[in-house]
Amino acid sequence: MTDSSRLESDSMGSIEVSNLALWGAQTQRSLLHFAIGDDKIPIKLIYALTTIKQSAAIVNFKLGLITEQKKNFIINACLEILSGLHDKQFPLSVWQTGSGTQTNMNVNEVICNIAALANNDPLGSHRPLHPNDDVNQSQSTNDVFPAAIQIAAVQEITNHLLPELNRLINAFEKKVSEWNGIIKTGRTHLQDAVPLTLGQEASAWKDQLATAGKRIEESMNELFPLPLGGTAIGTGINSPKEFGEKIAQAIAISTKLPFRSAKNKFAIMASHDGLAHAMSELKLLSVSLLKIVNDLRLLSCGPRAGFGELSLPANEPGSSIMPGKVNPTQCEAMAMVCTQVIALENAVAMAGSGGHLQMNAYKPLIGFNLLQGITLLTDACRCSRVSMIEGMEPNLEKIEHNLQQSLMLVTSLAPEIGYEKASQIAQYAHKKNITLKEAANLLGHVNENDFDRIVNVKLMTGSD
Repeated sequence: MTDSSRLESDSMGSIEVSNLALWGAQTQRSLLHFAIGDDKIPIKLIYALTTIKQSAAIVNFKLGLITEQKKNFIINACLEILSGLHDKQFPLSVWQTGSGTQTNMNVNEVICNIAALANNDPLGSHRPLHPNDDVNQSQSTNDVFPAAIQIAAVQEITNHLLPELNRLINAFEKKVSEWNGIIKTGRTHLQDAVPLTLGQEASAWKDQLATAGKRIEESMNELFPLPLGGTAIGTGINSPKEFGEKIAQAIAISTKLPFRSAKNKFAIMASHDGLAHAMSELKLLSVSLLKIVNDLRLLSCGPRAGFGELSLPANEPGSSIMPGKVNPTQCEAMAMVCTQVIALENAVAMAGSGGHLQMNAYKPLIGFNLLQGITLLTDACRCSRVSMIEGMEPNLEKIEHNLQQSLMLVTSLAPEIGYEKASQIAQYAHKKNITLKEAANLLGHVNENDFDRIVNVKLMTGSD
């Protein structure tokens, strides 16, 4: 030990800890034994654990398990953590014990040492609070850590992802309204098809996202029941019977979200299907967003040698060698985010199926992937909306040119002259590189006046 360090102790003995650190022995051991990669436990998960500790202190005091003084020390320390004053005191890797025990203890130890400083006691003295006996009272990592993932996920979805997704939906809704009168060529199999309006095309994107948002919102119903009070395996050993109900109520009040005590704590401690379900809905949102940005980069490809029907904002140069080149970079960023979230979901699905008996030992991975997915999608939706969706415009000249060149306008002739003759017109027009009207007249199937009467592109869209 040096002047810049101290000895912290746990059930395994003493270990040297820097005097600049507020964590204790178990955190230090984890730093030594799990120096794996750069991925750290998300701070939002730390805040959720802190919220649980704060609520537990209130409930434990009401149940007569800790003194009022200890309750106040815990609450004040938690308030400091939740205000962001101690973010650097939570340095542990995601790749640690599968229960998240060291992170739970990291939070317990930091709370104790914040209290020690407030009470003018030495760091590591376990005065006035003990990390296990006081801060972890009535709890186990096995019920606290999954509860924290649920709380953090619901908060991030409710406060960030869904509001940002709704702003993106509203941006598409505005385009639907603006573009309803613009008739363009539809495409199936990447080949010309019957016409639709650009507004109708955009309405598909809008409703895809709205449906995805509803799915995500509904998935939170499985995250509101908390396993707190189940302690080690769901039986509630070392915890008063009423603890689970009371702490769920306290957390609901603190977060202003409808958390409640789970009826069967064995079920959501032995498996984390609710978390896997929420992650799967993030994957489905990614599937929708990936399809949409692929549509946008197809429709904007060119600008002269492609479809060129949409003009995306030019945000930055697109090439270090080709002057004037501009690329659909927001589409590409979103596509990478969506691909990453889909991959994260695969890992969560595998982790969810990997539990054994009364506990799933993939908790840090599940929490990390779920929260990372929420953050990535939130940020990507915002960037896409602000830097692309709100500023994209139709290329009316190219849209009209493509519409007039489409052979599939012949579809409206089929009810009048039959499929075979309509097909002959389309094939002849394509072969001779002439218009459908010219081909119909030359073949003698439809005269020009009848053609103009029957081939009405607005009626073909079914729009008002």
